[in-house]
Formats: sequence, structure tokens, C-alpha cells
Amino acid sequence: MLAPLRSIMLAGAAVLAMAPASAQTYDPRYPVCLQIWQWGGNTHFECAFASWDQCRSAGIGITAMCVDNPYWAPAHPRRRSGRAR
Repeated sequence: MLAPLRSIMLAGAAVLAMAPASAQTYDPRYPVCLQIWQWGGNTHFECAFASWDQCRSAGIGITAMCVDNPYWAPAHPRRRSGRAR
């Protein structure tokens, strides 16, 4: 009788001790992201940079690196409307 109660309490404590997961967000308006590593192995992305130089300057002094934003879609040039000649 005591063993099942102990295992239920242990399982409950394990569930309560877990930290909530946060979803990664990539802002598709910016082509460059800064990947930041934190103590304990956590990592997150800040996608708010229009150039590699902006990203590099934001990463000075922290454990981070700049990466391409996989969700950035560059603007496509507009086609001229009209008939071909």
C-alpha cells in the first residue's frame, strides 16, 4: 500500500519540477538571427537584425553566434505588367 503511494508522489513531484517549454519564434521580417546560449544549456534566438554587422555587434561579450533566419523570405522584384514585345 505504501509503495504505490510513494511512486504517485514521486511522479507528481517530477511533473511539478519540470520547467515550462517556450516556443522558438523567428521573425520573418529580419534575415539574421542571434542564437544565444545560456547557463544550463538553454538556447534561444533573437531574430531582429537586418545585417550580419548588427548581429555581430549585439553578440559581443555573450556566448552567441549569428545565423541565417530560416523563415526569412527576401522580397522578390516586381514583374512589369504588360504584353511581351
